[in-house]
Amino acid sequence: MSRIGQKPVKIVGGAKVSVSNRTINVEGPKGKLAFEHRPEVSVAVDDAANEVTVSRRDDERESRAFHGLTRAIVANMIVGVTEGYERKLEVVGVGYLASIQSGTLQLRVGFANELQVKIPSDLDVTCPDQTHITVKGCDKQRVGQFAAQVRSLRKPEPYKGKGIRYQGEQVKLKPGKAASK
Repeated sequence: MSRIGQKPVKIVGGAKVSVSNRTINVEGPKGKLAFEHRPEVSVAVDDAANEVTVSRRDDERESRAFHGLTRAIVANMIVGVTEGYERKLEVVGVGYLASIQSGTLQLRVGFANELQVKIPSDLDVTCPDQTHITVKGCDKQRVGQFAAQVRSLRKPEPYKGKGIRYQGEQVKLKPGKAASK
């Protein structure tokens, strides 16, 4: 039995959850999210207990996998519309900087030209200063995907550590040629 899938998800912070056919709609102060779950599982909203329960139709391997997955996605949706998700990035390097102009994230990260990334409309991207980027939104997957996309433009290199990294990420530095003598 799935231990995660069996746990009911509490509806907190003014979130409203509704299920129609196989589509789960979650609405809250930070936004709206929708998810279409697999036919192997079923989702029920208990308004009296103020919780969502996920159950599966059989004990097949796929059904067990989708049971826990669906419950985790519903829990993440409820957290997203009530509290939201946030990812912070650091731009490290001499002359490396980030700025935002008219819906576009502009990055100077050691290339001959400036990199420009279009900011999706459902995300809130800010630059508190020239070396930090903050990505906020209600969809955990979209926030993480955009942050990973920005990081992939210039990953931290292993010799000096220059590049774009997640805040608090430890980059293991290699010693280089001079240390081998």
